[in-house]
Amino acid sequence: MSPVRYQSRSRSEAPFDVAGAGVLRVMSDSRTPVFLTVHANGRRRYGYWQPYDSATNRGGCYVALPTPECDRLYAEGRITLGEALVDPAKTTYRVWPARSPVAPVRIPVARVPAVAVAQTLAA
Repeated sequence: MSPVRYQSRSRSEAPFDVAGAGVLRVMSDSRTPVFLTVHANGRRRYGYWQPYDSATNRGGCYVALPTPECDRLYAEGRITLGEALVDPAKTTYRVWPARSPVAPVRIPVARVPAVAVAQTLAA
């Protein structure tokens, strides 16, 4: 008889998302401040400045993060927005990872008297 393999499942309701985890990793790094820019026409752009790295000869430019992933993280409460910096053409917010994780849900259980348990077991 061959062994049965079960797929492991995450404890959270949402499946693990590599892209979302990468975006949260970037936002959690204090050396890379991430900003949300909302333009006057409604277009949103999440991004950060990548400093120049002489070892790899890369950087020195703005890097855009995937807007649908960032919007999903915001809707789930995993990221928060700072104070708005308003300008006639755009509004800019600092993006922060959420400070407090979601508390686990505890289901209350009604206490059963010991007599009722004993009667059930005896039956």
